[in-house]
Amino acid sequence: MTEIQRPGALYQQVASAIREAILSGEFEPGAPLPSEAQLIERYQVSRPTVRNAVAALRAEGLVNVRHGKGSFVRSDGQPTVTIERRISRARDGKFVMPSGAVWDEAEEPTPYRGHSTKGSGQLLGIGAEEDLFVCDRLLIDPASGTRAMHRTITPLAVAADIPALGQEPPGPPPMTAYEFMAQAGHKLWWSETVRARMPLPDERTTLRLPDATPILHVARVTHGTDDRPLLLEELRTGADRAELAYRITADKEPARRTRA
Repeated sequence: MTEIQRPGALYQQVASAIREAILSGEFEPGAPLPSEAQLIERYQVSRPTVRNAVAALRAEGLVNVRHGKGSFVRSDGQPTVTIERRISRARDGKFVMPSGAVWDEAEEPTPYRGHSTKGSGQLLGIGAEEDLFVCDRLLIDPASGTRAMHRTITPLAVAADIPALGQEPPGPPPMTAYEFMAQAGHKLWWSETVRARMPLPDERTTLRLPDATPILHVARVTHGTDDRPLLLEELRTGADRAELAYRITADKEPARRTRA
């Protein structure tokens, strides 16, 4: 039996004691927490107090509740899938996924017309409320079951210049889109940003995320001739399941201008 003597609400004291047991290794990552009855006996508190303490630990991300199985200490293991962010091109000139990676589509793609927001407009070099062609895909890694939400956003002005981008129902996947843009005479390059944030309710449900789990939000812009932004891709996936890998090469240092 562990006596609770720290100040504060009783459930917070119990949560603190369980937290210490987790951080000390007494309750190991991936292992189930003691049952409610065992925690009640250990800390000499009521059932509601134990439930509130576990709920607090869930909110912190230390505990994950599996329906029908109980509460488990969140695993601190490595992500189950590495997403290569390199862009590869085959000998025949076609763009291919790096290392032959294949993601299955968990459901039919959803194409629709949309309008640019302040954020997407800045990335695409256009104003807000500009017409866009959007396609949403839900992807799943067949090896690990990791889910990812993928969105392609093409300004209608770009699709008008490269008709294949808007004529390929339900919207060409990225590698095919790159090929269409290259065939139109664009020399392509890409810029990418990554941020972590807490998921919106629909993202949490779609990605099947545990409690208190952030997502990785990746934004990739394809640039063409004169550095014109042509395509915006957004990838969202659980930060507990995936990590991103990049190949980085050194740019040439620009020549310094000398005074005459």
